[in-house]
Amino acid sequence: MHEHKKINIAEDAKRLILIGNPNVGKSVIFGLLTGRYVTVSNYPGTTVEVTKGSAVINDEKYMVIDTPGVNSLVPMSEDERVTRDILLNERADSVVLVADTKNLRRALLISLQLIELGLPFSIALNMIDEARSRGWQIDIVKLSGLLGVDIVPTIATQKWGIDSLAKTVPSQKVSNFKLSYSEDIEKAIKDIEKYLADALISKRSIALMLLSGDETLKNWLHKNLSKEDIKRIEEIRYSVQSQYTEPLNYILNLERLKRIDKIVAEVATMEPASGGWLGRFIGKWSMHPVAGIPILVVILYLMYKFVGQFGAGTSVDFLEEVIFGEYLNPWVTRIINVLIPIGFVQELLIGPYGLITMALTYAIAIILPIVGYFFIFFGLLEDSGYLPRLAVMVDKIFKLIGLNGKAVLPMVLGLGCDTMATMTTRILETKKERIIVTLLLALGVPCSAQLGVILGMLGALSFKATLLWGGIVIFVMFLVGFFASKVITGEASDFLLEIPPIRVPRLSNILIKTLVRVEWYLREAVPLFILGTLFLFVLDKVSALAILERIASPVIVGFLDLPAKSTEAFIIGFLRRDYGAAGLFALQKDGLLSPIQVVVSLTTMTLFVPCIANFFMIIKERGFKTAIWMSAFIFPFAVFVGGVLNFILRGLKVSL
Repeated sequence: MHEHKKINIAEDAKRLILIGNPNVGKSVIFGLLTGRYVTVSNYPGTTVEVTKGSAVINDEKYMVIDTPGVNSLVPMSEDERVTRDILLNERADSVVLVADTKNLRRALLISLQLIELGLPFSIALNMIDEARSRGWQIDIVKLSGLLGVDIVPTIATQKWGIDSLAKTVPSQKVSNFKLSYSEDIEKAIKDIEKYLADALISKRSIALMLLSGDETLKNWLHKNLSKEDIKRIEEIRYSVQSQYTEPLNYILNLERLKRIDKIVAEVATMEPASGGWLGRFIGKWSMHPVAGIPILVVILYLMYKFVGQFGAGTSVDFLEEVIFGEYLNPWVTRIINVLIPIGFVQELLIGPYGLITMALTYAIAIILPIVGYFFIFFGLLEDSGYLPRLAVMVDKIFKLIGLNGKAVLPMVLGLGCDTMATMTTRILETKKERIIVTLLLALGVPCSAQLGVILGMLGALSFKATLLWGGIVIFVMFLVGFFASKVITGEASDFLLEIPPIRVPRLSNILIKTLVRVEWYLREAVPLFILGTLFLFVLDKVSALAILERIASPVIVGFLDLPAKSTEAFIIGFLRRDYGAAGLFALQKDGLLSPIQVVVSLTTMTLFVPCIANFFMIIKERGFKTAIWMSAFIFPFAVFVGGVLNFILRGLKVSL
């Protein structure tokens, strides 16, 4: 047994139980509902871990229980037995079924079993963006009507739809959907129900489990029924089984799957593959370990032009120099000077480290347009079906660092947000894989905002500078990954991944995804930009910034050969990586960084310690000790790589 942060939950708190197939984002939703104050312990009598946390939903306290992933509620494994036992023994006031939208059929099997259990539940149709990118269109209103439960589309990794999902919890109802079996099975169900004691789940569901030959119910039966009643139930089961050549469990599941197939046919449609000969060419060769590389280079070049030059160049120049530089900042400065004649407050709002002139200018004028363009490009890659092919292409290379191609998916997600990507390392099967990917995310995968700023800075230099930066970061990550795979004990897992067809992305999907992600950026990042600026303001006021610059000078100025003022960027980079990169961006625009200094500073910043949100997520997922060891390694290692790069570039007199 081991624990994360311990919690005390009142026994009279309502129970909310999360159910779902393995790797559907259930634990991500659990984390969003409960925060990081959770208890992890083994379920009594087993080695299976169950996570519990507290949440306040609609002003009511809930104990939230994250159950092990299951494929059926008729147990075939210890994980499935634990999940079924929780439903059997814990009072379930509410249940949320987390479904992988692109594997709807799998989730509907559990839906029908939950309906048979007679429990109130709602469905989180998670990964709706991935389903749409694969061409699936789900009629959610019709599906909700057919099943008789609330269904909410969600993208857990972006926190999208979670508030709407939470609102369904207090109003959940028991579905009136009825699945009937053959006449002899229905009669057997009724006959068995007569002998069963009352339970927290329906007698019908227990009867179906017994007819399925569920041996794990023996303890419950002996606790609640007499030997004579148990014997009569066995006789009923044998009598029905004798009428079939196949096991009753198979017969019952066949009936469920027939109904599920009808439901899927009514509510789900798959768009045909598109893209013509070019789509077929990319679909075939983008997975090849050699031929796929030129395709990847072309994609990276297009991203560099779209995000790095157009987004960070044209758009940022217009917003920063025209909108903010000529209109907003001068206008706000005049108003504050007139309305608030207090020097300290004026400096706080519109000074060199002003909450308006620095924080909002950085967050809205510099970062937002770059992030927006990156989100558009990333959405195109998702919807085209290219990303799973990238996973196949890198599988053999990833095996060198103890991983398989599936590990590229959290890393690609890290290009959106490393914090959420760290949480989704749970899709990897082994502890070794999860630790290595967490380390590589913290080390060298820039989040969307940071990557956008980096591409913007490199876009002002040359494509050669971009390749140099990217090549060094990738080489360092593989070097660290290789040695980590030798040091960290454990085995790698097999690689299985569904490959969707290549298709032309839908404009409506791209716009929705981009708007959702921009909303996330504004909600999550902008407050931290303000906090970071306030932190710099305080450091400046107490003269600590100047002291830190002097202390860091031997490293920043001497070893990395950067201006002393860049110390600010590295200090604040721990609060948010993209804020640190934005500080370097401002130095470059002011002509304070040479091309070599740009590449050196960006390489060091990319490899620098994870931002504070990611650091806390590493603690939550991997433990405090692991998070400290990772950070203790990354900080000096990033500076070392930056210094070595500086000496090599200057020694060889490289022109960028």
